[in-house]
Formats: sequence, structure tokens, C-alpha cells
Amino acid sequence: MTQATHAVANLIDQLARLPGIGKKSAERLAYHLLHVNKAEALALAEAIRDVKENVRYCRQCFNLAEQDECDVCRDLGRQQDLLCVVEQPRDLMALEQTGCYRGLYHVLLGRIAPLDDVGPDQLTIDALVERVRRGGFSEVIMATNPTVEGDGTALFISNLLADMPVRLTRLARGITSGSVLEFANKEMLSDALSGRQAF
Repeated sequence: MTQATHAVANLIDQLARLPGIGKKSAERLAYHLLHVNKAEALALAEAIRDVKENVRYCRQCFNLAEQDECDVCRDLGRQQDLLCVVEQPRDLMALEQTGCYRGLYHVLLGRIAPLDDVGPDQLTIDALVERVRRGGFSEVIMATNPTVEGDGTALFISNLLADMPVRLTRLARGITSGSVLEFANKEMLSDALSGRQAF
């Protein structure tokens, strides 16, 4: 096996580790990268390096950030008394694309999933409870995904926050049960946000 062949095989193996990328897709991507000009291929490599070296979690809400706080937390023009709880940064991005929510967020970095050995202590639930306990929020919107695990996570959190002086709401069920926020269209998300219900 020549060095070039070994390098290509290694690239295919690395690409195949990405979610949703099978062996055939990895091969197509690898051969595409071989055919693009060097600057384009190295720009991709540099973008990956930049993300790994410079992106971290916001110290306040656990969204993706390149500084201590994310752009949302640093935006003083947002409604400071509204807090929307989501599972992942990509869910936050999906809600932001609706353009109809101007409050703050808290990213759990997952959901309670006993079958996958994910418990509450592996999420940012303690930090969420502490944020709400410090006060300043009039409403906490549970925007976990409408799945069994997402609903279970929302119920667990709502029980922890039940004795605090905040209104607990959840997204309206315009989002189909079992779906994922990331793949919902912005109109559906907008309706779900505006039609949110008491928990």
C-alpha cells in the first residue's frame, strides 16, 4: 500500500466516523477533497481546527461561544426575564431563525436518557436551577424536543422549579411528538413558541 493510498484510506475512515456518513458517502467526500484545489481543502481543515481550538460553551447558558459569553447572553437588548430551555445549541439556532423569540436561553447539552446512561447530573440542570434561583426570570419555557426523553427531561426540571416564583410553560404541540426541533420549519417553530402552554 503506497503512502497516498494509506492517506486516502485514513481520510475515508475519519469521514465515515461522522454521524450520518456511511462508507460510500465517506469515499465520495474523500475523492471530492482530492479533486478540489489545495486552498479549498486546507480552508476546510483550518475551519475544523479553528472550531476545536476556539469554540467553547458559554459560561452563562452553555451555548456555543468564542468568548466567555455567547452573543445572545451579551445582547442587552434581549428580554432578560424570559428563559428558554433547549437540549442542544442547534435547537437554540433553530428557534433563533424564527425571529419571534427575544429572550435568553439555557442549553442542557442533552436530555435525560436512562437507556443511554445519561442522567440529570450529566446535563447542565444544576446550573439552570441556580440561574432561576438567583431570580430575575418571570417565565421559563421548556423547549425540549417532543420525544419521550425530552418530555421526561422537561417534567424532571419542572418539578425542580415548581416552588420558585416563575411561570413554567412548554412549547405548544404544533411540533409533532417524536420530532426534533432542528428539523422543524421556522413557521412551525414560530407557532409553537407563540402558542406555548402552562406546564
